[in-house]
Amino acid sequence: MSVFTTVSEDQASAWLENYSIGQLTELRGIASGIENTNYFLSTNQGKYVLTLFENLTAAELPYFLHLMHHLASLGVPCPLPMSNQQGELLGTLNGKPASIVTRLTGASLTAPTIAQCAAMGATLAQIHVAGKNFPMQRENERSGNWWKAISPQLLPFLDTDAAQLLQAEIKFQALHRLQDLPRGVIHADLFRDNVLFEGDTVSGVIDFYFACNDAWLYDIAITVNDWCITATGELDEAATRAFLQSYHSVRPFTAIERGAWPITLRAAALRFWVSRLYDLHFPRAGEMTHAKDPSHFERILRNRIQAQSALQRMWVNQEPS
Repeated sequence: MSVFTTVSEDQASAWLENYSIGQLTELRGIASGIENTNYFLSTNQGKYVLTLFENLTAAELPYFLHLMHHLASLGVPCPLPMSNQQGELLGTLNGKPASIVTRLTGASLTAPTIAQCAAMGATLAQIHVAGKNFPMQRENERSGNWWKAISPQLLPFLDTDAAQLLQAEIKFQALHRLQDLPRGVIHADLFRDNVLFEGDTVSGVIDFYFACNDAWLYDIAITVNDWCITATGELDEAATRAFLQSYHSVRPFTAIERGAWPITLRAAALRFWVSRLYDLHFPRAGEMTHAKDPSHFERILRNRIQAQSALQRMWVNQEPS
C-alpha cells in the first residue's frame, strides 16, 4: 500500500468493543489502494472492511460516510457504514480517523462487456436518483478552478504540444461552465476498479471519497471515459449507447444534457489528465508513489476533441425528456 498504518489483532479487538457487530475472527490487510489503509475484518457476525484514513480529516469524512449510509438505505449496492455504540459512523484508531463498512461480494472488471456497461449505466442513474434527497453538500475540489490554479506548475513538465493542449482546453472549458446542467450527488471516480460485479449484475460500488455535488452528466462522462472505450481510447459506440440507454431508462436525460455531452466528455478527460500529471510530479510527502500514466487521459482528451461532432451520434435513441 502507499500509506500503511499497522493494526494488530489485539488493537482491532479492543476497538470492536465499541461496536455491536461481534467479536474479531480475522484481520487481513488489503494490498490494493493508494489513499487509505484497508483491512478485511471478519467477526462471528459478519464480514466488513476496516479503513484508516491517511489523508482525509475527521472534519471531511462525515459527508462520505453519511452519503454511503443514505445510498445503501435506498437500495444502492454500496458499503453500509457501521455505527458505534455512540451512534457515530466515524471513530479513531491508532491516531487515524477510522470506520467499518460492510464487505461486498463480487470482483472488479478489466474488460466490461456491453451488458455490463449497460448495468453500470443503470446503477449510476440509481445513485444519482437516490442522492437527490441527501441533505449534505460538498463542492467538487477538482473542478475548473483547480485545473486553472495548478496548471502553471504542470507546464514545465510538458513538451510544447502538450502544454498548448492543456492551456487551450482549460480556456475552452472556462467558456462552458455547464452550471445549468441537472446537478446533485456524484461519485466522481467511478472507474472499473471501484465497481464489483457478479456476472452481469453490479454487486457493489465502492470508494466514494471523491464524491461531491456537481453535474450528473460530468459523472456520466467520467464513467463512460473508462468503461466504454477501445484499447486506443476511442469510445466504443455500442457500449456507449448501451450505457446511456440504461441510464436514461432510470433517470431520463434533458435536452441541455444532450447538447453538452461532447464538451463534458472533454472536461472529464481533462480532469484526470491534470490529476495524474499532478500526482506524478507532486506526490504527497511520505507516500510511496503509485502514480498512474497521465498520457492515457491526454490521448483520450485528444480523441474527444477530434471526434466531437461524432459523439452526438452515440446519444440515446429516443428523444430526451
